[in-house]
Amino acid sequence: MGFFWLQSVTFFILIVMGYLLFAPRLYVLSKKHHFITPSDYIQKRFKSKGVTLLASLLMLYGLCNYLLEQIVAIGHGVSGLTGGTVPYQAAVVFFVTIMIIYGWLGGMRSVAYTDTLQGIALLVGVTVLLIGSMIYFGGVPNATDYAATVSPEKLGVPDSHGVVGWFSMLILVTIGAAIYPHAIQRIFAAKSERSLKNSLSWMAWMPFITSGFVFVIGIIGIQAFPGLSEGASEQLVGMMANHIAMQNSFFYWAMVVLFGGIIAAIISTADSVLLTLSSVISKDIYARYINKEADDQKQILVGKLTGVAMVIVLLLIAWYPPATLYRIFILKFELLIQIAPAFLLGLYWKQLHRYALFTGMLAGTVIASAMAFAGLQPLGIASGLWGLFVNFILCVGLSYVFKVSERETTLLGKEIS
Repeated sequence: MGFFWLQSVTFFILIVMGYLLFAPRLYVLSKKHHFITPSDYIQKRFKSKGVTLLASLLMLYGLCNYLLEQIVAIGHGVSGLTGGTVPYQAAVVFFVTIMIIYGWLGGMRSVAYTDTLQGIALLVGVTVLLIGSMIYFGGVPNATDYAATVSPEKLGVPDSHGVVGWFSMLILVTIGAAIYPHAIQRIFAAKSERSLKNSLSWMAWMPFITSGFVFVIGIIGIQAFPGLSEGASEQLVGMMANHIAMQNSFFYWAMVVLFGGIIAAIISTADSVLLTLSSVISKDIYARYINKEADDQKQILVGKLTGVAMVIVLLLIAWYPPATLYRIFILKFELLIQIAPAFLLGLYWKQLHRYALFTGMLAGTVIASAMAFAGLQPLGIASGLWGLFVNFILCVGLSYVFKVSERETTLLGKEIS
């Protein structure tokens, strides 16, 4: 994409804005009502099996898609770093096995600790990678001059269709990433509202260093490894790190730290997704609809076993990736974003009716699915946003048709105030 991918820095910043739309209020409610999964809030707020089940299924789709994304990412990363010495499939099998063991034995607290350690490793490693890229590949000016000659489209200002697509992507990720089920569980797990707000304030400026540095490395890579296909370009960071690591022992060990951080980041992120996926299956589906008498131990066992089975299925899909990482990334949000009204409207508007929400979510999901698989993006706007637009219209319009009773509104006011 070239410089067009500058949007990645922007949408990572906007994700924090998405959190701030509902996270502080949801956190207070989670402590008051002891929420464990996002569906706990939805069931408490709307008291509807249909709404809760549909939301849970959409969350499972998003979680499985996210897990697939992580599996593919680690295969490309290791294969690129080792120059193909470790094949993509071998890397996937090895690290999926580690992830399953880690997820079976660990918990959310272990994820938080590893997040901190791998974050430090990534910060150090990516900074050294940027410096090494500038030293050994010539830096941004040289890469820009090269791109101007060989592929000038990578430098061009986007046309009106591209600008619409840019803003469409920003809105899709701002809302979609903020309502990740495992991200919401991390909101519930925060030690205090103050610690939650502090973490969000740090997140607001970190993308300039994290995704910003990686963006610059990618631009330098236009000249360093020219002519890569769309799929091969997803191994670019590993290929550049492999080349820089061979220059001297300092860069060698810095790249070891970097990829140790990358692998830890993918494993810990995938593990938190697996934990959330297991809890949604065990608590929101199995215990709520299949076996209401199941004790905690049985729920945990069912969640873990089902989670492992789903990971094996995703491993088979990831063996030969059905799409690029970027496309998997986008498809995840197209449907997951349809649960947004439950949070963005439900937390603040007492008149949002359960029937209206169910109808809106279902219609939005059907529209987004049909348009995504047909490859339709009218006006350059993501199919998920068209579904969300219809979703919001139905949620608001039908809420005035069905109307929440005065008694329900009073009870709801006491619960969410």
